[in-house]
Amino acid sequence: MEPGAFEVAPGVYRIPLPLPNDGLRAVNVYAVADGEELVLIDSGWALDEARDQLEQALGSIGRGFESISRFLVTHVHRDHYTLGVQLRRTFGMRVSLGIGEQPSLEAILNGRVQGQLADLVRWGAQDMADRMRRAFEKAERAGERDGARREGYEQPDEWIRGTTEIRLNSRTLLALPTPGHTAGHVVFLDQESSLLFAGDHILPHITPSIGFELVRQELPLGDYLASLRLVREHPDMRLLPAHGPVTDSTHVRVDELLDHHRRRLDETERALGSDEATAADVAGRLGWTRHNRKLSEMDGFNRMLAIGETSAHLDVLVRDGRLRSSTVDGVARYRA
Repeated sequence: MEPGAFEVAPGVYRIPLPLPNDGLRAVNVYAVADGEELVLIDSGWALDEARDQLEQALGSIGRGFESISRFLVTHVHRDHYTLGVQLRRTFGMRVSLGIGEQPSLEAILNGRVQGQLADLVRWGAQDMADRMRRAFEKAERAGERDGARREGYEQPDEWIRGTTEIRLNSRTLLALPTPGHTAGHVVFLDQESSLLFAGDHILPHITPSIGFELVRQELPLGDYLASLRLVREHPDMRLLPAHGPVTDSTHVRVDELLDHHRRRLDETERALGSDEATAADVAGRLGWTRHNRKLSEMDGFNRMLAIGETSAHLDVLVRDGRLRSSTVDGVARYRA
């Protein structure tokens, strides 16, 4: 990841900031010149290294933290939200977030993981639920219940409600709710400049995780596919994603993602076969990542993501009448 501020359109700069894991190396923050001010779309993770790199990148275009008037955040995940909240404490800029993120943010701030525990049980991953519960109880005993706040989570200044025009000094952005990756994910369209600030909704090389949230949508993959089609209804624009390079066509990538999930639905149905099985069972029969890894080869967190994604696909298959499901003692089982 090369640090700096890279102009991707007149007055729009991509600023990659570091992430503390071996999966995604960086998150793209976009600085939009707005007269004498800057509006940043997403903010990065509240890490010292990320803060330093953001400060240096802004300095390279003759700006500083005091130039930022506002953060427009695509969703509540910490690599998009928490550095903006941290900087707000010192510099007072506004932070805006989609209203659909409110339940998840409340759960984060209050340390509530019951929804995820129930989801893991529903998916047939009782062992994972037990490990998560023990880890949470250990943190409580250690007096770490306020850990989420220390990581940078606070309420935003403004909730973005529905499809909304956001009028800046020099341009107008259209905030478009795109639930799926999270319940309150929002993308921002600069229609005059033909730019789509896509957050994690549309990524150029990978598919965003679907289905493992503190407060889960009823049908997260169904929401995600509908959100992709909603974006596809707008004119094609340059894709400015939160992870990976800027590309020239949003439509091309949306079509690829829709095709990927069509194929994945078929694969999931075949993996179930004639058995009655849980989401965890089916996830264990599927290949994961571009390397077709087995579920057992993945770390615990990515196994949870994979099982949640499998559940999301199975639930769409049920909605579409291709499978049936029943729930006994909180565990969902699927059958042809």
